[in-house]
Amino acid sequence: MNAIEIRNLTKNYGKHRGVTNLTLTVEEGDIYGYLGPNGAGKSTTIRSMLGLTHFQQGEIKVLGMDVKTRTEEILREVGYMPSEAQFYPSMKVKEVIRYAARMRGMDCEDEAEKLCERLKVDREKKVEELSLGNRKKVSIVCAMQHKPRLFIFDEPTSGLDPLMQAEFFKLILEYNKEGTTCFLSSHVLPEIRKYCRHAAIIREGELIRTDTVENLTRTNAKNIRMIRDGVEEHFVYRGNLNDLFRDLAQHNIEDIVIEEPELEDIFMHFYEKED
Repeated sequence: MNAIEIRNLTKNYGKHRGVTNLTLTVEEGDIYGYLGPNGAGKSTTIRSMLGLTHFQQGEIKVLGMDVKTRTEEILREVGYMPSEAQFYPSMKVKEVIRYAARMRGMDCEDEAEKLCERLKVDREKKVEELSLGNRKKVSIVCAMQHKPRLFIFDEPTSGLDPLMQAEFFKLILEYNKEGTTCFLSSHVLPEIRKYCRHAAIIREGELIRTDTVENLTRTNAKNIRMIRDGVEEHFVYRGNLNDLFRDLAQHNIEDIVIEEPELEDIFMHFYEKED
C-alpha cells in the first residue's frame, strides 16, 4: 500500500497560486524528500495532505484513507511537525508533551522520556524560556512519541545545531527500520542526498521532477573555475568537455580547475525558471 497518494491537487489562495495539478505517490517504508525554494508550494501540499486546508480540486489519500472524509483517523496515525513550532508559552515542556499525548488518548511517557534524553530536552523549562532550536526539539518529541505509521515534517532541521540534526536523522532511521514512513520538506540538499531514497522537486506550485535521489544527483556536469583572458570565471558546464576545450584553445587560459559540482549547483537548474 502507498503511504501517500495525491492526484491532480490544485489549491489556490484567491488570485494567488498555491499548487496546480500536482500528482505524487510515496510508498510505505520510504524516506521521501520534498524539495523546492521558498513559496514553491511545499507547505501548501503538506497542509492539504493533513486536511488542514481546503483544496479546490484533486484527491488525497494518506495511509489508504481519503483526507476529506477520514481526517481524524489519518491524524491519529501521523506525526506532524510544522516548520514553525508554536506552543502555549506559560506551559512547561513536560506539560506540552503530555498534553500532546493526551490529545491522542495515549500514554507515551516511556517513548517521550527516551526522545527527551536523546535530544537533550529540558522538560522542566517553560516554553517561553526556550530558544528556537529547543522549541524545535519539543516539536520533534510531540511528533514522534506516539510511534506513528507516518512522519510528515516541514523543514524539520531548521534551527537545530549540527549535533541535533544528526541525532534527529538517527531517530528517523531507527523508526523507519520499524516500518515508519517519512515525508519531509527541506532546503538542505546534503541531508536529502544522505538520508532520503526518493525525492520530488516543486517549483512555482508545479511538480517538475520525481525520481530516486541517486538519479536526481547523477550528473555529467562539471564545476569550472578559470582565468580566461585575464578574467576570473566560475560556472557549471553540462556539455561535452571536448567542445569546451576547443573553445578554450582560442583564448589565453592562465589557470583552470575542473571538478565535480556542489550539490546545490546540480539542483539549481531545477529551481530556476527556464526562459
